[in-house]
Amino acid sequence: MNKFTARELLLTLASGLLAGALLPALALAAQERSTDGVPSIVNAEKETQAVRGGLAATVQAIAGHSDKAEWIGYGVERVAGQQSVCCGNYNDGEICGTCRLENGNRGVSTNRNDAVKLEGGHRLVVLLRVEDRKVMRIRIASDDCTLDAGNLRFVWLTNVNASESVQFLSDYVLGEPFPGHGRDGLGGEALTAIAWHADGAADRAFASFVAAKQPQELRKKASFWLGEARGAAGFAMLQAMAKNDASSAVRAQVTFALSVSREPGALDEMIRMARADGSGHVRGQALFWLAQKAGKKAVGEISDAIENDPETDVKKKAVFALSQLPKDEGVPKLIEVAATNRNPEVRKQAMFWLGQSNDARALAFFEKVLTQ
Repeated sequence: MNKFTARELLLTLASGLLAGALLPALALAAQERSTDGVPSIVNAEKETQAVRGGLAATVQAIAGHSDKAEWIGYGVERVAGQQSVCCGNYNDGEICGTCRLENGNRGVSTNRNDAVKLEGGHRLVVLLRVEDRKVMRIRIASDDCTLDAGNLRFVWLTNVNASESVQFLSDYVLGEPFPGHGRDGLGGEALTAIAWHADGAADRAFASFVAAKQPQELRKKASFWLGEARGAAGFAMLQAMAKNDASSAVRAQVTFALSVSREPGALDEMIRMARADGSGHVRGQALFWLAQKAGKKAVGEISDAIENDPETDVKKKAVFALSQLPKDEGVPKLIEVAATNRNPEVRKQAMFWLGQSNDARALAFFEKVLTQ
């Protein structure tokens, strides 16, 4: 069933083969899917307005008329791929259910027990919660989500230009500090929304977010989205950051961003960082994420670091990276390191992670050491 296209399913239903089982679900799905680009919105005082005088001015005009909480939403094209953006969660191949916008906390809950829908969403819905005459929250969803507005007013904006949306959201990214810990504020929410815009303006915005003049925490958070959502353009920016960003903390985050990138050159850049970055911390992080991303392919690089990196701390991080590999690759290498490495701290680290593995080969190795 899940391999059918919408057209194939309709043809099958027309032939009468599946009508009895699926026609009710098809009818409900058709009701939920709008013909004018507006997502399904329930439990809301709904109205539609066209943008006039610019997106920022339109939002401010709506927000400024009342102190009551309400939602504003609009749609733009989202980045291509299989992921469905369900209320801020990113799910490969899944189709959104109901996003409950007013659920009592800063997150947004998702219920996927709704009727079957024929196709996933292709557009990004940007959601702005306004209260006290200003935007208080920014959320995103795919246009296949049903939005439950919690009985608040919901204004859907038409004629929204994607480039203008990026500029509007960028003002929030650049206008608020990014905390090193804890939940992101409006700036982080806006950054996430921009990451999913298909428009080239999003790439230009991210280039400004990772510029050397920007705060370190913004550069770190932006780097993740470069790997996760921005494709080839994002990978090119990550390569530049890996080589040129002065902060080892940022470059360490870049190793993680490369590990989530789907671009074919990402692995090679992680290997380069593991070998050549001037910071031991960054080299260690590159080794760790190599183990997560490449598995068996990373064994050679990790083993080389154990033997040849000049810093013991990096060697120890490389041993830990071995422990993250699948056991058939990692355990034999850990035994080899524990038995033969010349550095006692490295051998000790290998023994520790062997002890954590609960692997029969590790137990046999310990028995051999203790009985010699």
